[in-house]
Amino acid sequence: MKRKQRKRVEEKILTQSTPTAGKESSSSSLEIGNVTLGTMTFGNQNNELEAHEQMNIAYDEYNVKTIDTAEMYAVPFDERWQGKTDEFIGSWMKGRGNRSEVCLLTKVAGRSEMKLRGREKGEENRLTEKQIIRSVECSLERLQTDYVDLLQIHWPDRYVSLFGQKPYERKNERSDDEITFEEQASAMQKLIESGKVRFSGLSNETSFGVSEFASLSKYENKPKMQTNQNGYNLLQRIAFETDLNETCSKHNVLLLAYSPLAGGALTGKYLDEAAPKNSRFNLFPGYMSRFNDKNLRECLFAYRALAIESGMSLTELSLRFVRDRDFVHSTVIGATSTAQLRENLKALLESKPLSADINLEIERIYRKYRDPAQLL
Repeated sequence: MKRKQRKRVEEKILTQSTPTAGKESSSSSLEIGNVTLGTMTFGNQNNELEAHEQMNIAYDEYNVKTIDTAEMYAVPFDERWQGKTDEFIGSWMKGRGNRSEVCLLTKVAGRSEMKLRGREKGEENRLTEKQIIRSVECSLERLQTDYVDLLQIHWPDRYVSLFGQKPYERKNERSDDEITFEEQASAMQKLIESGKVRFSGLSNETSFGVSEFASLSKYENKPKMQTNQNGYNLLQRIAFETDLNETCSKHNVLLLAYSPLAGGALTGKYLDEAAPKNSRFNLFPGYMSRFNDKNLRECLFAYRALAIESGMSLTELSLRFVRDRDFVHSTVIGATSTAQLRENLKALLESKPLSADINLEIERIYRKYRDPAQLL
């Protein structure tokens, strides 16, 4: 597909105007393509040269101009590498002189014990107004820019069930020291008014959280949360497809779907061979055992068989499935090699929608296995 054709498939959204958009910004709308380049491997699994090469490929060959980062990257988190992802993106934009053409997304970390740069010594990582604002200031310095297009809350300050954990349990609720939704929204408002942030969004948020922020926007004139970046793939559907889908639809919050390949499980490469040392399956404690579950492996074999019968790889089937959902606005993809990156981009941008027959088979498999990666 020629670049001119690719440009036509790159979807855009127009949202509310913003009063100040930073020194370098010339647009008053948020433009997020239907493909977003994820960068969490930059700085640990990928060095600066490799990171620049990936961004060049996405930008030049596939017209992908939406880039997603986070203050805690690279992952797995390590104080030595924290912020390296931002630095690599910053040096790339400076070298290319293309900041105004890039839709740059970042995230501020939720409550955790991580020791992030910009926090005071001994300070617990929280979503206080002070920490959110300081986080952005540190990110801007690393990114060598005056503003980010979208600031997302990486995960809630309060207790929620995250990343395949056990379902929500009331005994784990924390009511004595939660940072209020109002304080978080006020921090976003100040950042938008200052021009350091253009729009605000969420990540790994629940229906309750989306609704609370929407209420503040509607009744308290706080910034609208434009997006919710959540995990979604063939192995992880229930969390979004049930009530969160309805909630985001009613409040006009766009889904940015990350992990469309379930951390590499949906490439099928771990079904017949051991995971390499630097793969996510071995880099994240507990990740490998979760995806080695007998029921999950049977599910993967079933999807792979369907992919082969349909004349494609499991990777292509998985990516096209996510892309085709009417509630997915942008698919966030990342890779550790340029070959993987090109394969992913080609599947998302150069293929037709899956046929009705293939979708029926996907639903048949799904009814049998549901979400096999969910921890019980």
